[in-house]
Amino acid sequence: MGNFHLSHLLLFLTTLSVVLALSSPDGQSDAYWLLRIKSNFVDPYGILENWSEGTSICTWNGVACANDQSHIVSLNLSSSGLEGSISPELAHLTSLRVIDLSDNFLNGTIPLELGELHNLEELLLFSNFLTGEIPVEIGNLRKLQVLRIGANMLTGQLIPEIGDLSELRVLALAYCQFSGKIPNEIGNLKHLKNLDLQQNSLTGPIPESIGGCKNLQNFAASNNRIRGRIPASISQLESLEILNLANNSISGSISVELRHLSNLKYLNLYGNDLEGEIPFELNQLVQLEKLDLSNNNLSGTISLLNTQLKNLQTLALSGNLLTGSIPSNFCLHGSSLSLLILAENKLSGSFPLELLNCTSLRQLDLSSNNFGGMLPRGIDRLENLTDLLLNNNSFTGTIPPEIGNLTNLEDLYLFHNMHSGGIPVEIGKLQRLSELYLYENQLSGSIPIELTNCSSLTSVDFFGNQFSGSIPTTIGRLKNLVILQLRQNELSGPIPPSLGYCSKLQKLALADNKLSGSIPPTFRFLSELDLITLYNNSFEGPLPESLSLLKNLSIINFSHNKFSGSISPLASSHSLTVLDLTNNSFSGPIPSELALSKNLTRLRLANNFFTGELPSELGQLEDLRFLDLSFNNLTGDLVPSFSGLKNLGHFLLSSNQFSGKIPTWLGVIEGLGELDLSFNNFTGTVPEELGNCPRLLKLSLSSNKLSGNIPPELGNLTSLNVLDLQSNNLSGSIPSTLQQCKKLYELRLSENNLSGSIPYEIGTLSELQVILDLSKNHLSGEIPSSLGNLVKLERLNLSFNQLEGKVPPSLEKLSSLHRLNLSYNHFQGQIPSTFSGFPLSSFTGNNKLCGPPLLSCSELKGQETKRLSNAGVVGITVAIVLTATVICMVLLYIMLRIWCNWRKVTISCSETGGFEKKKEEGNWVYGEEFKSGSKYWNVNNMSPVKSPYKEKQISTGTCMFNLSKSSSDRSERPLV
Repeated sequence: MGNFHLSHLLLFLTTLSVVLALSSPDGQSDAYWLLRIKSNFVDPYGILENWSEGTSICTWNGVACANDQSHIVSLNLSSSGLEGSISPELAHLTSLRVIDLSDNFLNGTIPLELGELHNLEELLLFSNFLTGEIPVEIGNLRKLQVLRIGANMLTGQLIPEIGDLSELRVLALAYCQFSGKIPNEIGNLKHLKNLDLQQNSLTGPIPESIGGCKNLQNFAASNNRIRGRIPASISQLESLEILNLANNSISGSISVELRHLSNLKYLNLYGNDLEGEIPFELNQLVQLEKLDLSNNNLSGTISLLNTQLKNLQTLALSGNLLTGSIPSNFCLHGSSLSLLILAENKLSGSFPLELLNCTSLRQLDLSSNNFGGMLPRGIDRLENLTDLLLNNNSFTGTIPPEIGNLTNLEDLYLFHNMHSGGIPVEIGKLQRLSELYLYENQLSGSIPIELTNCSSLTSVDFFGNQFSGSIPTTIGRLKNLVILQLRQNELSGPIPPSLGYCSKLQKLALADNKLSGSIPPTFRFLSELDLITLYNNSFEGPLPESLSLLKNLSIINFSHNKFSGSISPLASSHSLTVLDLTNNSFSGPIPSELALSKNLTRLRLANNFFTGELPSELGQLEDLRFLDLSFNNLTGDLVPSFSGLKNLGHFLLSSNQFSGKIPTWLGVIEGLGELDLSFNNFTGTVPEELGNCPRLLKLSLSSNKLSGNIPPELGNLTSLNVLDLQSNNLSGSIPSTLQQCKKLYELRLSENNLSGSIPYEIGTLSELQVILDLSKNHLSGEIPSSLGNLVKLERLNLSFNQLEGKVPPSLEKLSSLHRLNLSYNHFQGQIPSTFSGFPLSSFTGNNKLCGPPLLSCSELKGQETKRLSNAGVVGITVAIVLTATVICMVLLYIMLRIWCNWRKVTISCSETGGFEKKKEEGNWVYGEEFKSGSKYWNVNNMSPVKSPYKEKQISTGTCMFNLSKSSSDRSERPLV
């Protein structure tokens, strides 16, 4: 009975102590501290819901108690979705041997108070978002065996205090941001088995002290910045099974001492700066299963033999400078080698027949070497092959039909060789074949219909061969086809309708062939298609409306065909990034629905028959970088909404009917690299705002109706290569600021009304090469001698101006010049001798120029003297004739005056009775003469005399008629 009461008393006291402990603030109870720790966590999944007062802590989730049921020895809350920070009050749980808070969402730093948990054996905090450095107090955990705090955002250096953790077995600090060197104290960890430092920013060499980690089995320090050589002491790690130092900057040669690592199974030195030959001594690593020495600078021949490395499964030596071929005794029957990668070396010779003994091979990669010759017909001995990569070599001949016996083959890469002939029909037996890459060979003939039996095919690439004939009509049997690349062959005929049944097809490239016909309506079933290129064929007809069902199309290139009609079916895909329909016969307006493809970067509709104005909605395409609408019949102004094309790099609108002024908002597009508005009807001036486009490489405004001056702000275009303003009405002088366009290699200002002299500064444009054309303007003055500095210039045209003076001798330095036109100016003097090879037409219209190909200067001078002499003779003759004529006229005038006076005297005498006899004699003579010709010359018939008074009047008239009339009257009747 007493014992019964005693037991109840003890139970009561125990319960009371628990209750008191839970409510006590003095920190004596683990339960109390756990509840405090809980308050630091955010628990979205309710993992800590049963952490509550009144229950035994040993029943709480993640808690393991000691035998006394009052102290916890393990706290495991891994993968619980916890958020928040790690509470420093964990330090009060002094009995803890294991803390596992891994794989949560914890942030903050690692509490330095954890260094007080002297019983702690395992600390696992990996896969969180912890920051800060490793607290040095961690070095106080002398019983710690496992420290895994990787996959966080920890920074700083690896603290040397880690070397004080003498019991440590596992040190995992991978996938953080640690920097600095690996501390020498690491060699104090005699019991360390696993050292994982990969994916940090560690620098410096691997310390020699690493040899002190006698029990080390796994050493991974890949993806750091470690330099120097592999320490010789590493060969003392006889227990080492894994050594991974890939992707560092380790240099020097591979030490032969590595042969002492007799238990090594995995050796990865990929991506370093190792050089020299591969030591033959590595053949002593008989336990080795995987060896990767790729992407180094190793040279020499392959000295590794699978006959000795009998456990070797993977050998990767790609990306080195290895030469020669495969050793003759490289492989024996029964080999375990399944993966052999020798790509990107300098191996040569024919296909290594020694490899045919490696019958266990599943992956063989000999790509990017110098192998040649024909593929062996015995290649089917490698019956386990799943991947055969022989691309980028010089293999010739036909593809052996025995390749059809490799029934496990999944990937066949023979591209970029010199294979010829056709595809063997036996390839149709490869039911597992997934990827077939034969591009860039010399294969010909038709594509065998048997290929469509390879029902597992996902990718077919025959680009750049000479296949002819039609696409197999049964192509639709390839239900798993994702990529079909037949570009740049000689295929003809229509697209088979069955292609539309390859419903998984995502990329279709049929460009650069001789295909014809229209797009089959079955294409409406290609709902996953995102790329289609049909350019450089002879397709025709309108686009089927069913193309509007292809909502995933992102890249379309139908350029250089004969398509016609509307492009509206293509505007239904709102996923477009590239649309190129150049050089077809499409017509109608440009659909505004194209603006719904917000990711459109390239829109090329040049060389069609589009009409109407530009849709203002296109200004919403903020990612558009290339817009080419050249050679259409588009009209209207450039709408202001286009100012939203902030990323536009190429803006090409040439050869349309656009009008209005060139908008100033073009100067806002800072990334503009090419602007071509030529051959339109733009008016007004060249906007000075164009000078705000610092990346502009080409500016072409030619063949418009622009007027005004060339803005000097164009000199700000320091990246400009081409400036073409010809065939406008521009006036004023050529701005000297163009000298700032140092990268100009083409300058065309012809057919304008430019005046003034050619700026001397033009001669500083030393990159001018294609042409300097200033012809058909009103330029005056002399050619500046600085033009002789344009030594790269190929064409110079200064014709049809008003230039004068001599052709500068400095132009003789233009050694690259092959076209020159100085015609129709006012040049004079000697033509530089280096220009003698140019045609006569280069200098015509300059009468005072001499020298080949024109007359020599002496001949020209002689001709001028002769011309002057002849002109003098003619002048003298003309002067004599004129003088004689004047004298004769004067004499004639005097004689007539004398005669008239004499006549008056005679008439006066007759009236007074004097001189009667003389008058009769004169009357007879003259009367007889006029009488004989009275029919034609009778003056009386012209002016009959009616009265004496009239007769008297006539007699005082003109002397010549006076004589005739008087004689006539006297011949017919008496004077009185």
